[in-house]
Amino acid sequence: MTEPTPGGDRFDVLCVGDVCADVYLTPAADQVVVVEGPGRPLLELPLGGKVPCDESATVAAGGNAANAAVACARLGLRVGLVAYVGADGPGRDAVDALHAEGIDSSLVRLDRRTPTNRNVVLRVGAERTILVHHEQHEYHWPHLRPSEVPSWLYLSSVGRDAHAYEEQIADWLEEHPDVSFAFEPGTYQIAHGAGRLARLYRRADLVVCNREEAAVITGRSPGEAAGSLLAALADLGPGRVVITDGPSGAYGADGTGRYRVPSFPDPAPPVDRTGAGDAFAATTTAVVARGGSLDAALARAAVNSMRVVQSVGSQSGLLRTAELEAALAAAPGGFAATAVGDGQ
Repeated sequence: MTEPTPGGDRFDVLCVGDVCADVYLTPAADQVVVVEGPGRPLLELPLGGKVPCDESATVAAGGNAANAAVACARLGLRVGLVAYVGADGPGRDAVDALHAEGIDSSLVRLDRRTPTNRNVVLRVGAERTILVHHEQHEYHWPHLRPSEVPSWLYLSSVGRDAHAYEEQIADWLEEHPDVSFAFEPGTYQIAHGAGRLARLYRRADLVVCNREEAAVITGRSPGEAAGSLLAALADLGPGRVVITDGPSGAYGADGTGRYRVPSFPDPAPPVDRTGAGDAFAATTTAVVARGGSLDAALARAAVNSMRVVQSVGSQSGLLRTAELEAALAAAPGGFAATAVGDGQ
């Protein structure tokens, strides 16, 4: 990979999305029950009771976009973040956490009328259920000075009623065709399907999501072959598409071919899967932003995603460039992203 030029004024990546304070709680094992449900297991808690919990960790500046910003910053890119937080203690803690990672927070707005988003992550073993709440900020796309116009814009989760804001971003991207665009759609963006955000999908140079999300976005079945889901995403217009598939690895496609990368071998059983998707999407973007090929990006994304699940929280396991390259070099023989046929 090519290292970024130090001292440049332009952001390599400008991340956009909601920031939240994530509190990780581990309920007492005898207070929770996991049962089979339609499509996925369900977590049962006693209604009306008090469930003892241990606080496992707190991520002061969490959320998809902030996780991506931290991942890109640790990989040596010059990173900024556009976000809204409350003018409260958690909001100022979030800004401090961004500063500590070397992320430019000058475009983070302190909202005096709306508090900072707070999520609760309930951990049961390596799995988790996230109780998500997005405050409704009065979003407005900022006027960016020339030094703030990035090489890449990275958009992820924003609030439920942020369509006007998303349209402002689409307008800005159309006015700046030299800016590459990565899109990791968040919860509400996925739920809206592709039609409402057609301009963003069409403008994207890279879209990353998981198998279930790809099915919702495209109106297909999650049981379809990965190649079919990749093709359905590509039909929306993006230049590169990536679908992660949990322990089965990930798939990607660009204008030259399709690729599959297996999951990177875990050195130990996963501790917490929160943030694995953000790590994968952000690392893919970082490698491509440096001029790397999609298959090289997928291999490195698999490494970073693996490391995140080895510790509690969405950011503590994120690697720096030298660490990532060393882990990849030490991988079991033959680990790589490989070309696959259309049906896979």
